[in-house]
Amino acid sequence: MILKQKEKDGISLRRVHFWLIVGAVIISGLMFYSTYHLSTSFRSLTETSEQQIELRKAARELMDASDYLTESVQRFTVLGDKKYLDEYFTEAFGTKRREEAISRMSAANGNDAALAELQEAMASSLELMNREYYAMRLVIEAKRYTDYPDELKEIELSKEDQALSPEEKMQRASVMVHDEEYYVQKNLIREDMRASLDELEIMAYDTDASALSSLSKEMAFVRLVIAFQTIVILLMVWLTSRLGIHPVLNAVDQIKADSPIPEVGAEEFRYLARAYNKMYEIYKNSLERLNFKASHDELTGAYNRSGYDLLLSSVDLENVYMLLFDIDNFKEINDTYGHAVGDKVLIKLVSVLKRYFRSDDYVCRIGGDEFVVFMVHAAKPQQQQIEEKITGINRELANTEDGLPSASVSVGIVHGSESSDAEDLFRKIDDAMYQAKQRGKNTYSFYKK
Repeated sequence: MILKQKEKDGISLRRVHFWLIVGAVIISGLMFYSTYHLSTSFRSLTETSEQQIELRKAARELMDASDYLTESVQRFTVLGDKKYLDEYFTEAFGTKRREEAISRMSAANGNDAALAELQEAMASSLELMNREYYAMRLVIEAKRYTDYPDELKEIELSKEDQALSPEEKMQRASVMVHDEEYYVQKNLIREDMRASLDELEIMAYDTDASALSSLSKEMAFVRLVIAFQTIVILLMVWLTSRLGIHPVLNAVDQIKADSPIPEVGAEEFRYLARAYNKMYEIYKNSLERLNFKASHDELTGAYNRSGYDLLLSSVDLENVYMLLFDIDNFKEINDTYGHAVGDKVLIKLVSVLKRYFRSDDYVCRIGGDEFVVFMVHAAKPQQQQIEEKITGINRELANTEDGLPSASVSVGIVHGSESSDAEDLFRKIDDAMYQAKQRGKNTYSFYKK
């Protein structure tokens, strides 16, 4: 009798949860113990790697700064725009990335060879600046600038260059920073920088090899702990899947299929499944009692106000569009052609709506000439499709071949995800309808805040 009861109720999720926590604590303790022995070696390796990254970054910063100066002086000599002159001297004497690179390299230990190569690159860069200064002075003379850095005021042009015309000075300046001699000096900077990076790579390799040798001795024990951890985790995953995840996923599929939930899995889940199945049975019985006449409009066959209220209260806001249709000038149709014709226009509208929307969607009549359509299973934006539907609906309503007067509708549209509840959804669609009416007849409006 007790065994049968156990089989019916299942394993308690509370007990499983308790032992999962115990297992997690044991594994955590073992992992902490094993990783503690790795921490010193790993920390050393990390610090060394970070230092090497910073040093390589510093070495590259010098080249980047040199290239930036080259780009600025070349633009200045070609375009004559003084902003490039300002950018050049801001980098050279404001940002000072080259000097910062040397400073960071000097602060580190054990990289004398790399530092020496980088200092050579810096010396070459400073030497190249003399040529760039002269070229910029030629441009200043050609453009007759009066406000420029003091460093350039000390530059004196040769008599031959002084005698050149402004156009010739600009050409001479451009050649100086674009010719082969200029790029020979640039290549010297690059070669020194590459040599510095090579020295850093050698130092990094030696340091990493030593640190990795120390780490490898600790990894053997860690592997054993990880193997044990893997076995325990697989057991935890299997229990969790068997008692919780699989029953929940199965339950979701059954709910989507509008079916009862199987009573399997953990004791607590089985209790929830039994409670749901009872409510499901009550719900199905309630739906059966809601007959067609009670939930549908007698004239048009659309859902009536009662059916609309039920749908609105149970709609999935994250996956529905709500559209509010209002027949333009419906009172004039009744006054001109009589209520019998007006009723036929209403019937025609519902018929057109059902053709343009899917069989899964719901068409409701909530007032005299007001209709609501619920577009269900609409999680993604469908603005273009809705616009095409409304255009087609108004085109068919305007067709008078059936003997009915031409009609049109104004539509307010809102997606359920923009609302917090059903009441808020209706308020927003009412606002959207108001916006549509403000724009005139035969139109539509998507809700906007």
